Amino acid sequence: MKSRRRWRWRWEHRGFALGLALYTLLLLLLVSYMLDYGARRGRALGDWAWEGQPPPAPPPGEAAAPPAPRHEAKRNESEDSDEAGPGSRAGGKRHIYLHATWRTGSSFLGELFNQHPDVFYLYEPMWHMWQALYPGDALSLQGALRDMVRSLFRCDFSVLRLYAAPPGPRDPLAPFLPGGGGGGGVNLSTASIFGWRTNKVICSAPLCPAAPRARSDVGLVDGAACERSCPPRALRDLEAECRKYPVMVIKDVRLLELGALLPLLRDPELDLRVVQLFRDPRAVHNSRLKAKQALLRESIQVLRSRHRAAEPRGLPRRHPLLPPGAAAALAGVHPRQQHRAEFFLGGALEVICQAWLRDLLFSRRAPAWLRARYTQLRYEDLVLEPRAQLRRLLRFADLPSPPALEDFVLNMTRGAAYSSERPFLISARDAREAIHAWRERLSREQVREVEAACWEPMRLLAYPLSGQEDGDRQEGGTVPLQMFV
Repeated sequence: MKSRRRWRWRWEHRGFALGLALYTLLLLLLVSYMLDYGARRGRALGDWAWEGQPPPAPPPGEAAAPPAPRHEAKRNESEDSDEAGPGSRAGGKRHIYLHATWRTGSSFLGELFNQHPDVFYLYEPMWHMWQALYPGDALSLQGALRDMVRSLFRCDFSVLRLYAAPPGPRDPLAPFLPGGGGGGGVNLSTASIFGWRTNKVICSAPLCPAAPRARSDVGLVDGAACERSCPPRALRDLEAECRKYPVMVIKDVRLLELGALLPLLRDPELDLRVVQLFRDPRAVHNSRLKAKQALLRESIQVLRSRHRAAEPRGLPRRHPLLPPGAAAALAGVHPRQQHRAEFFLGGALEVICQAWLRDLLFSRRAPAWLRARYTQLRYEDLVLEPRAQLRRLLRFADLPSPPALEDFVLNMTRGAAYSSERPFLISARDAREAIHAWRERLSREQVREVEAACWEPMRLLAYPLSGQEDGDRQEGGTVPLQMFV
């Protein structure tokens, strides 16, 4: 009996020990999984803190060769360069992301790069994603947007297939173009790219041998002529052209906050540089109201992020207290009956201004190696000092400044009027009227509402409030902004 009891006790003890060991192992595996998941989630959503090491430098033997001359790099090489593949480093290729929001003048800024003969330019490719995933809110789409940017910067356009299905999305630029239409669907082509009718690469040789103008000619593309002369080409042909250019530029307005790009800024293969464009929020609101129906869906997507916006680590959401004197100036703001579209646009602008504030504070904490990859630009400075700002931007992108392009930017800011009835088309504008137009078109109540929502980023960007302008105003209604670069 004693031996049986001893035997049973030993087995029970061993079973308990085995169970304890298995439980401990399970806990260890669970902790390891959670840590790994947290790391992967941080990489997926962006580790929104500047702390971290700069991208690793290449081995000493690989860093010795200087880059090829900019005028001759890659673009003039033979088709052998196509063998490099979408993920290759392409021998010092630079990538520029133009970070902006709707109605800030970003199309004009992007067009300056579209005109440059050494640049491969894409106009708002993330439009496809937002249309396909509507009504997803802006914040939830940031990770997918960043991954799409990474693929496009590697000249891999197959990512567009994820967001294009029959019937293809209509190009909203099409109604403003004679014979405009919209293509898309499973068999993607150059005619599936958003804004393709004004793309200098798609609308010139070699992709379009019958194009009326050469790629090197500076001047706006006639969209109707491009549609007539340039039949659709396979995306692989466009990818091959993309790999030939020393600089690739993407302009988009759907990135909610700068921190989402941090994993790409740390990627040594991309050599990513970011230009962030700002504009007086009152002028932005005035311009958005002119195109309120066209911007309604995307304003709703932005507005849906208001109550669930993730905060960058170490940067809590600011609940602004009005500065001295501003409370009295804004005391006349009262709720009023608004048009439905105006209500959504106003709410979206408030979300955008808070995102601007976080970007501005976020960028001020940047270490030196990241400050060199990021610069800010105000629309007002660009149109009032077009040649000087163009040269600064091209130096930032390590590009030459052709005289024809300097003449182009000057002429585009010396037009006869503020705008036409086609707000999504690029045309020559009267820069000074474009800056001051909001004063005549917005009511005093509308101005106060915008200032109440956006006064903090306005202060950091040196846009004076209405009651302060008499003492602070310079030409264009702004005061100088201290640039990073």
